[in-house]
Amino acid sequence: MGYALWIDHDLAWAQGTSEYRAQGVAVVAATDLFHARDFRARRRLPRLPAAAYQGMFASVGALNLYLRGRRAGMKRATVAASGGRVASETAHINNPEIRVIGTTGR
Repeated sequence: MGYALWIDHDLAWAQGTSEYRAQGVAVVAATDLFHARDFRARRRLPRLPAAAYQGMFASVGALNLYLRGRRAGMKRATVAASGGRVASETAHINNPEIRVIGTTGR
C-alpha cells in the first residue's frame, strides 16, 4: 500500500494505491490529519496542478507526520535577534543568531 499526496491551497488530497485493490481518495483540510475512514473508493481525485504533488508515502501515519511537520513550519513566530539558542523545537529557523521568544496564530 502506498499513498500519493497533493496539497492544493487549503485542501490535502491523498490517494491510496495498491496492486490489487485501490483504497480510494480522501480529502481533508491542509491543517488536519488523515484517518483510514476518510478514504472513499468512489471519490475521484480532481485535476490538480503538478506543483501540488508532495510525493508518495508508505502509510497514513507517514502522511500525517508530513502534514504535522508542514503545519509546524507554517506557525508564525515572533523572533528577536540575539545570540541565544532556538527556544522552539517546531520553529524552522536555520539562523543560530535568532531566538524564538513567542508564537502567535494558534
